[in-house]
Amino acid sequence: MFATILLLQSRRVIKAEEIAAHFEISLRTVYRDVAALSEAGVPVVAEAGVGYSLLKSYSMPPVMFTPEEASALFLGGELVEHLTDPSLQAQMRSALLKIRSVLPQAQQVHLDRLKQSTALFMGPPQTKGAAQAVLTQIQNALAQRHVLTLDYRASERNEPTRREVEPLGLIYYSERWHLIAYCRLRRDYRDFRTDRMVKLSSHGTAFAPHPNFSVREYVNSWRNHQTPRVEVKLKFTVRAAERARRSWFADLLEETLVSDGIVLTFPTCGLEWLAAWLVSFGTDVQVLAPPELRPLVAGYAAKLLEHHSGQKSAPQDFRPAAKVC
Repeated sequence: MFATILLLQSRRVIKAEEIAAHFEISLRTVYRDVAALSEAGVPVVAEAGVGYSLLKSYSMPPVMFTPEEASALFLGGELVEHLTDPSLQAQMRSALLKIRSVLPQAQQVHLDRLKQSTALFMGPPQTKGAAQAVLTQIQNALAQRHVLTLDYRASERNEPTRREVEPLGLIYYSERWHLIAYCRLRRDYRDFRTDRMVKLSSHGTAFAPHPNFSVREYVNSWRNHQTPRVEVKLKFTVRAAERARRSWFADLLEETLVSDGIVLTFPTCGLEWLAAWLVSFGTDVQVLAPPELRPLVAGYAAKLLEHHSGQKSAPQDFRPAAKVC
């Protein structure tokens, strides 16, 4: 029943069926527990056909955390520190400080020891060119369903264009945050990188919901159904394989440990841009398949040699990089 109160506090309204599914209990048990809570003085409001809710004035006393829960919150805070912009970092520090204030002394010592012995070595969040509070603004717009106005660069070479968008999702892949939104200029759903947002603002204008849109299905649609699709097999050194997994956002089809490295197999919708990416791994990667990818990688390498040495390289079967799919 205590857990039921916590669940009710976490939702504005919740149906009996949802409570039953959450705790894997019967509806009869839900009705009995809610009745018991009401008899104990917990102000549960029930509305037929709508669900249960708690009076806004009701609140539980501070909740104690187990050592495992406190440790999980600490690690979550460390990840936020590394993966988000300064606005969310400040809010997480404030939230963790409040949590620490209600912890027993023994658990505070536990967290202090964790902090002294934990370190995350990750790249800083990609917020170049974006407002410092970009993630907070996007989160607020998502929750309140407010239109955002962007000055957005489609690429480094392009001048910013003014966009009015209806924010629908915030996702993280390829070491960057991306806003999935309906673009009123293009009249279609688009993926906007937050590091290319030169300016971001919200005027509080609400937009109608998109009931048939799913962020997960949208991402999967262009991640898994692009044509033509090519299966790529690459052998990385062990140290390079980790970077490849981290920066590759699509699903891996297969991962095989071999004597001199790790073979990764995954689908792609274009070889030209993939060749440019592989050049960044130097000799830590070897193309196993398809064979037509090898001359493309060699072509990029030859271009790099020519650029840095000033020497004309031998002709290569080389084509400029296509736009990433």
